[in-house]
Amino acid sequence: MSALIETADHGDIREIRLARAPVNALDTDLCRALIEALNAALDHGVRGIVLAGNPKIFSAGMDVPYLMSLGDDRKALLDAWQAFFGAARTLAESRVPVVAAITGHAPAGGCVLALCCDYRVMARSADPARPFALGLNETQVGLVVPEGIQRLMRRVVGTYRAERLLVVGEMVAAERALEIGLVDELADQDNVVARAVVWLQHLLGLPHQPMLQTRALARRDLVEALDPSLIQLERFVDAWHAPDTQAALRALVDKLKK
Repeated sequence: MSALIETADHGDIREIRLARAPVNALDTDLCRALIEALNAALDHGVRGIVLAGNPKIFSAGMDVPYLMSLGDDRKALLDAWQAFFGAARTLAESRVPVVAAITGHAPAGGCVLALCCDYRVMARSADPARPFALGLNETQVGLVVPEGIQRLMRRVVGTYRAERLLVVGEMVAAERALEIGLVDELADQDNVVARAVVWLQHLLGLPHQPMLQTRALARRDLVEALDPSLIQLERFVDAWHAPDTQAALRALVDKLKK
């Protein structure tokens, strides 16, 4: 398995852990490694998957410094975003249930990956004054949230609440995320993966084919949301180069350097 991904088996459930130091920023290689790991798990006959991250951070989202380093190389930029949306689609289309073990913060792309899973278990912070948070904060860094990604948020928190969160790019603290249905369960930091496994074990105890067929029907809107026609990647990349977007992204890169 790629050095960017670590795996561990819990019986017929496979844990796939993002392992790109320091914050699991999603570049082309990590996204492709995730796709490979998901496909390998299915090829090996697992019945469920847990997607986890590092302690204190699930994934920091897309690797903006890497994307900015691509400059005007439109082909490389498209390739990076195609790899990311490919990873999201692979999760959404998985023929076995997937639980997101949200081990810490999950902004932007990290939140998208979590939204593509069947169930979300999120870590409580050891410091209540500094809770872990997740959300689609794209507008804060000058990016438009595509229609397909907006649908992912709407299906878990409802249309109006999704609008409020998306327009301002709000990051939602874990306790509130539980209240509004953005996550399904909270657990102590060192127990997130274990709780994800327990939920999967319960689900997998049901009559298998009826459960899987019902699941496929229930998740059809999720798969449809990631159709390329609702992402419009060419338009998204065009907007990437807008002056106000570039200014916001450069400010973010400068902040990350500090």
